Amino acid sequence: MTLDAQIDPPPSKFHFISGLPRSGSTLLSAILKQNPRFHAGMTSPLADMLSVMVAEMSSKNDFSVVISDKQRAAVLDAVVRAFYRGLRGVEIAFDTSRVWCGQMPLLANLFPESKLIVCVREIPWVLDSIERLVREQPLNVNKIFRFNPHLNVFSRAEALTDPKGMVGFSFQTTKDAFYSDLAPGRILLLTYESLTANPKASIEAIYKFIDEPWFEHDFEHVQYNADEFDSRLGLPGLHTVHKKVAKPDRASILPPELFNRYVNESFWLNPRNNTRKVPVI
Repeated sequence: MTLDAQIDPPPSKFHFISGLPRSGSTLLSAILKQNPRFHAGMTSPLADMLSVMVAEMSSKNDFSVVISDKQRAAVLDAVVRAFYRGLRGVEIAFDTSRVWCGQMPLLANLFPESKLIVCVREIPWVLDSIERLVREQPLNVNKIFRFNPHLNVFSRAEALTDPKGMVGFSFQTTKDAFYSDLAPGRILLLTYESLTANPKASIEAIYKFIDEPWFEHDFEHVQYNADEFDSRLGLPGLHTVHKKVAKPDRASILPPELFNRYVNESFWLNPRNNTRKVPVI
């Protein structure tokens, strides 16, 4: 028997999770993975792998003249399927990356039946959540801020919301997907506020969106962690999901000036912006 024959085949379907950081993508994955038919987890390297391969098969490479679009698609498709082989009993894989929102044409080409679930949260609370993690590690610095120990709450917010920053980049790609002509029928916006306040209704909406039969999830016992990965970043707890799904009830630790600066940036809250009729949960 060959090694290939010993490995379980890849899932038959793929869906994707993207959106803003600290907006519930890990929580969503922790809930979905309770269903034995599903695989889901924290951000994977798959989107970055495909981006590198797209570049290497482009005119950047002199040999691109011998690579057809059919070959490019076949190679990328094979990488995705190979990446998710070996998951026994799994029929559907949900891959998570903030990059996916900016790759709608690629996903539509490779997996035309796939759906994209976009996790969003009001921007001031995204910044508040990251700031809390930073303050919990006063004796350490982290990779998100390039291990710079001389930042403050204002300079951290500016670094995060820069177009190349963790929040700024994902904010722009989220808008890209939301306003895309490919959005209708393909994407659903899931707000952190809804997911934590009413998880069952939120997950039911996702099952309906991906057209899958309902599985009874346990929202009182949801757990997930990536302790080793988070420690390497210098932000322990970044991907930790606590046992019970519940809406946070707390005041912001951001200075009012900073909080108010971003309070109107959550574009999905205004129905007039939803020109593509994207479902927002």
